[in-house]
Amino acid sequence: MAKKLSLGIIFGSRSTEHEVSIVSALQLAGFVNPFKYDVTLVYISRQGVWYVGPALWKLETYLNFDPRKSGLTQVFPDLTARSRALVSARRGRLFAGETRRVEARLDCVIPVMHGLNGEDGSLQGMLEMMDVPYTSTGVAGSAVGLDKIMMKQAFRGLGVPVMPDTAVSRREWQHDPGGLIRHIEATLPYPVFVKPANLGSSIGVSRADDRPELSEALALGFSLDRRCLVEQGLDNPEEVNCAVMGYDGDITASVVEMPVRQGELLDFKTKYLSAAQGGGMASLSRVIPAPISLEETALVQQLSRDIFWALDCKGVVRVDFMIDRATRNIVVTEINTIPGSLAFYLWEKTGQGLTYRHLIDRMVNYALKAWQDKDASVTGYESAIISSAITARLSGAKGAKA
Repeated sequence: MAKKLSLGIIFGSRSTEHEVSIVSALQLAGFVNPFKYDVTLVYISRQGVWYVGPALWKLETYLNFDPRKSGLTQVFPDLTARSRALVSARRGRLFAGETRRVEARLDCVIPVMHGLNGEDGSLQGMLEMMDVPYTSTGVAGSAVGLDKIMMKQAFRGLGVPVMPDTAVSRREWQHDPGGLIRHIEATLPYPVFVKPANLGSSIGVSRADDRPELSEALALGFSLDRRCLVEQGLDNPEEVNCAVMGYDGDITASVVEMPVRQGELLDFKTKYLSAAQGGGMASLSRVIPAPISLEETALVQQLSRDIFWALDCKGVVRVDFMIDRATRNIVVTEINTIPGSLAFYLWEKTGQGLTYRHLIDRMVNYALKAWQDKDASVTGYESAIISSAITARLSGAKGAKA
């Protein structure tokens, strides 16, 4: 019998989408094939402390979180390349010092993070340093995908259709709020949407139809982020989403969905608070496949694949779109490099019979393939720089420095 893979699921962290991450992670963990993987849940608390332990499998653990009562073990990632260890440290008896113990070694990691300190490339950078295979998009693609301002610039560079926008900062707001509002009004017509640059799940997103509403929206946005994107809005657009899965040249687009929203904005409450009772984003009301034309479906899927390729994505992402009901023009809204519920519900409807369990297998395989490709690349270069510097110093060469 083949040895099972040690699979780490990392979630939580210092993010406004902390609870969303917990729900998504436990949902995913319940679908992992126990005959192929030994799963270690790795929870990062709101304070940035890492924990492992059986209690992490229970949602109740996260209410009034108390690691001591829950019997959790605090761990530290060993950043030594290929160690892949999560290490605990326990104080011994008086003068005995500290005892370190390896609590787990991870063959592969599934980051189930939403927002800052996890989906933004920070965790991915650490995993790259540890030399651990992981299932999400890499450092650059993750960072660009989360930052709405940089993301829109990247989309424009690709020639992808987007709504007009302007980027604004907290410094501008604090220095001259009236001037900033006048700049926005001169640049964009109402309605506009104000979006904190590095938040997701629609947290802090507000629609403004006039100056007072714009002022209120900016105040909220800047309370959550240093930078905001102000984007021209569409009145009552059709919203559609498409997931993409793959790595390198192996890229597949899912069936297209149309979320059912109530009101002008598919907000955090609609996305998660009501959906949490039924299992995260998978329980949100939606029409699959989206009731749009075949030509529109094909364009959405092609644009989604193009964005996946351009940002060098990996695993599963979801790309969101808006369609102007009057003109039928399609614009890209954003990319989610770690989408809620990992968009598994779209793959189940794609016609390939791909269950969540099989989707996890695919993601792990892509992670391992990406790691093998990285391992095949030369990362070192031997030169005579140090020996030359030493020789120059010993010879007393002018200007030589140690």
